[in-house]
Amino acid sequence: MKKTNTLKLTIAAVMVAVAVVGSMFSFPVLGSKCAPVQHMVNIVCAVLLGPWYGVMVAFAASLIRNLLGLGSLMAFPGSMIGALLCGICYAKTRKILPTVLAEVFGTAVLGGLCAYPVAILFMGKKAGDIAFYAYIFPFFVSTAGGSIISWIIINILDRAKVLAGMQRKVNG
Repeated sequence: MKKTNTLKLTIAAVMVAVAVVGSMFSFPVLGSKCAPVQHMVNIVCAVLLGPWYGVMVAFAASLIRNLLGLGSLMAFPGSMIGALLCGICYAKTRKILPTVLAEVFGTAVLGGLCAYPVAILFMGKKAGDIAFYAYIFPFFVSTAGGSIISWIIINILDRAKVLAGMQRKVNG
């Protein structure tokens, strides 16, 4: 049990590092920094670690990205809601495509809608005026890219008969 927890924490730490380093490869879309690597990490965490580790990884990566000036406050609602939704979806279905779609919906739609009050409370009224309309599309662009990358990676691992072994090892 302790060995499994240590392995999960280690993988989670590596995923945080991948998300933070991957955020250096972001691009602006309508005032938001789109970082597709974060969404790839969310789905990989959902498949290997489960929903709660995924949310913790998304939170830690968002926090570090903000502290380093690599992200915005919008990283929190988008990445964390997407991680939770795709983690729950994978835990219930054990299927990759619904998990990918849950990440896209959780990040783009729910995360985009939650960005509106975050923008009003923490970024000022001016940012809040456009947040309701301007965050769903950039979040969709970001999460769609990362979700496609993770879908490819996970399918390659599955076809190579490696994914199931990784899951058994991580989950004890």
